[in-house]
Amino acid sequence: MSQSGQPNREPNLTTVARKSDRELVVTRTFDSPAGAVFDAWTRPELFRLWWAPKSMGAALSACEIDARTGGGYRITFGGDGSDPMTFFGKYLEVTAPSRLVWTNEESGDAPVTTVTFEDEGERTLLVMSELYPSAEPVADAVAGMQAMAGEQFAQLDELLASRRPLA
Repeated sequence: MSQSGQPNREPNLTTVARKSDRELVVTRTFDSPAGAVFDAWTRPELFRLWWAPKSMGAALSACEIDARTGGGYRITFGGDGSDPMTFFGKYLEVTAPSRLVWTNEESGDAPVTTVTFEDEGERTLLVMSELYPSAEPVADAVAGMQAMAGEQFAQLDELLASRRPLA
């Protein structure tokens, strides 16, 4: 038992796997309802608090999210004199609080990303799939996700825990 009287739980693990020659899949369970996890992905004031891995040393210098079907996003990392990196695209589908699909338009070999939020009561199973137009960028994408997704999602866990009502 924890000090709060709650049962001790193993930490939520992030898994990254190559599903096919053109697709990678990331999964993680969060100890929050689907609506709260979905909000953290679609509200810029929340998204900017967890998306950039702290180990990168670069915060989001801009975060615009219009989370509706046909809306768009533009996210810029910057800091410490490094060249800014900007990611942008359009939302193809927004179904609150269960599904997001968006394009990544910053390069010609960028994927279409689908994120599903499966409500498991007070927990949420998140599955993120990136489907690339060809097989070439997938190996690098898997390596990048393995390096960063665990840290990003741990930061999201921290944000979600800070927003939970006290029992």
